[in-house]
Amino acid sequence: MRRVRRLVHLVLFCPISKGLQNRLPGIKVKYLLVVWLGIFVGSWVAYMHYSSYSELCRGHICRMIICDQYKKGIISGSTCKDLCEEHSLRFQHCLSSSPTQQVYSGLWKEKEVIIKCGIEEALKADSNPDSIPRRDVVLFDKPTRGTSMDEFKEMLLNFLKSNLGDQTSLAALVSQIITMADVNRDGKVSLAEAKSIWALLQLNEFLLMLSLHEKEHTSKLLGYCGDLYITEKIPHNSLYGADIPAFLQSLLPAAVHQVIHQWFAPAWPRRAKITIGLLEFVEEIFHGTYGNFYICETSFRNVGYNDKYDFKMVNLRKVATEMTIRGFLKGRHCEQNVDCTYGKDCMATCDKLMKQCKSDMVQPNLAKVCRLLQDYLLYGAPPDLKEELQKQLRTCMTLSGLASQMEVHHSLVLNNLKTLLWKKISNTKYS
Repeated sequence: MRRVRRLVHLVLFCPISKGLQNRLPGIKVKYLLVVWLGIFVGSWVAYMHYSSYSELCRGHICRMIICDQYKKGIISGSTCKDLCEEHSLRFQHCLSSSPTQQVYSGLWKEKEVIIKCGIEEALKADSNPDSIPRRDVVLFDKPTRGTSMDEFKEMLLNFLKSNLGDQTSLAALVSQIITMADVNRDGKVSLAEAKSIWALLQLNEFLLMLSLHEKEHTSKLLGYCGDLYITEKIPHNSLYGADIPAFLQSLLPAAVHQVIHQWFAPAWPRRAKITIGLLEFVEEIFHGTYGNFYICETSFRNVGYNDKYDFKMVNLRKVATEMTIRGFLKGRHCEQNVDCTYGKDCMATCDKLMKQCKSDMVQPNLAKVCRLLQDYLLYGAPPDLKEELQKQLRTCMTLSGLASQMEVHHSLVLNNLKTLLWKKISNTKYS
């Protein structure tokens, strides 16, 4: 870092001398200025990238906190022994986009996985990043000693009702959670096991993974230790197959982004197959087993696919339950619709007379997904299909209003689009 700062200092404060300018032709001076500008921009990008790395990537702190609590008997989990004793679960490349949401690619029993850990409370507890904060006081405080099994089940049921709604299927989900918590398979749930599963349930993505575990379009949960959990690695974490590094995204114009995406995008029939999977996912979360879910950041960076070009939802943190959004909107003051926005894309209407947000979404998931798919599907589409495809996408993007009030229309548009794509790729090597 010292060398980078020194280079930036030299470039900024050591301009080309007048004697050198007199000896060189004007055109060479222009070239030198271009080189100077390139060095300056490159140095700035490198400095910003590496200065943020230490903030974003704190896997050693995650491991230290989790293993300290495991050794004290505060937490439990199916992968604690592999992480803290046998060291067969290893952190590799940092994928974090926030200091409080640590994400890493890793290796577990010679298999590539994704490791996720939150250290928000740890960072609040102690300003020294290398110390071991007492996060157990804050995070692993429930259930308390003396809680019976029946009381714990009631805790779980009430929590699920407040987050997923009063669904008839919640009893089955409680049983699934109890089974998952019983790591040693002794038919009982210890205090450490209960504290761990309770802490995990407070994480939105983990709760959604459990709620959607029967669906083939979400990544599989492989194990956990405390509130650190492991999922399968999705080979392609962008619809376009490759993504532009974050530190370059703001430097490149939109036209360059589009060209790069088109270069790396899969062949059109494979894109059609991925799209069918995405449409199936939208169908699954609309009046699903555990209620309604909304995609609140519809970005090609949050959706991807595996090596067989089957769609996979990469980032479930951007998906919210209906109860979560209703809780956010309830009694919320507003002047216009944009004041009633949860995340980036989940917008409700504003009652301008009452100055309060309503609970109805302006657009259903399908309309937002079709807007995302427009460029993705139309580029390179077969000529005999392009006009009809464009027409159906346009119809899809105009869907508005509460999805439950137009369920038939919603299903018709979705099925028409899915059928159109499937007819084109069925009975081919891409199907």
